[in-house]
Amino acid sequence: MTFLEKIEIQHPIVQAPMAGVSTPDLAAAVSNAGGLGSIAVGAMDASGARKMVNELRSKTDRPFNVNVFVHKEPSHNAFLEAAWLKALTPLFESFGAKPPKTLRTIYKSFADDDAMLSLFLEDVPPVISFHFGLPAQDRILALKEKGCVLLSTATNLAEAIAARDAGIDGIIAQGFEAGGHRGIFDLSKPDECLSTISLTRLLVKQAGLPVIAAGGIMDGHGIAAVLSLGAVAAQLGTAFIDCSESAADPGYREALGQAERSGTTMTTTISGRSARSLRNRFTEWGLNNKNNRQPDYPIAYDAGKALNVAARAQGEMGFGAYWAGQGAPLIRSMPAKQLVQALMKEFEEAKPILSGSARPRF
Repeated sequence: MTFLEKIEIQHPIVQAPMAGVSTPDLAAAVSNAGGLGSIAVGAMDASGARKMVNELRSKTDRPFNVNVFVHKEPSHNAFLEAAWLKALTPLFESFGAKPPKTLRTIYKSFADDDAMLSLFLEDVPPVISFHFGLPAQDRILALKEKGCVLLSTATNLAEAIAARDAGIDGIIAQGFEAGGHRGIFDLSKPDECLSTISLTRLLVKQAGLPVIAAGGIMDGHGIAAVLSLGAVAAQLGTAFIDCSESAADPGYREALGQAERSGTTMTTTISGRSARSLRNRFTEWGLNNKNNRQPDYPIAYDAGKALNVAARAQGEMGFGAYWAGQGAPLIRSMPAKQLVQALMKEFEEAKPILSGSARPRF
């Protein structure tokens, strides 16, 4: 049985779980079209996750993926948090607002979320993916005993091997081109910044698990390319942001339309953790204020979200978390089903070129 047969999908397409953007409608459309649709519940509690999973189940009888964050518990530092809010105060004041008096830990890690674990053991999502790290062994074993297929992001070989040894079923190879937060397990170690091509081939050769390539893949030719490296599927996130079923707001969609001109950048400014975003006023402010040390993720994100609310209230859309990969200029606006069909058509067209049985046209 191949890995795609194990997770019961027809096409080698995984829609990335994008917190704040992916919706049950989007995930269902991708799953119903033969790919693996995904929802992200890392930014909500178990009650909110239950509602999303139930809504998704009402829209598809096909397999889908539920993604959670497994970050380390952040450390509160009152002095550092006050200094960060002070640095942001002029931005808040420019929109006639005041910064929060204190900052909160807005997301609970799945590593410590017993309510979310209980939900999964009761409702049993077909596929569960982990980002930022791995939960404890007893949680992994409990989910596997229920029949869940488990995936984990890896940005290097050591993370992939750790996932394999923990009993994870498949690896999402997150290349440096990918949009959103880097899935690095240990923030005390430097990011190896491996490209999608380098990382995919490395993990295919040495990790000993099925590999799903992610990062900068926007069309069927990109899917065919990573499959030629040995990946079993490709994960696409940015490609689905401008689908009608996504929850991307007008500011996000407008910024995507300008991606060819503005490009993307790696930033910690928005959330306190390294992530690839479309360039905007907030990321540019961060580049000019590198000496301001930030609180831990996701504490810093509490301030970023509050600033975005203040800016949007004054009609300014340049402070949002507009995560996007380097392939953003190739964005297409269409319903998710139509996009999956287009991706598969391009994939079939690209296969003869990669196999050498046809010459590319220039």
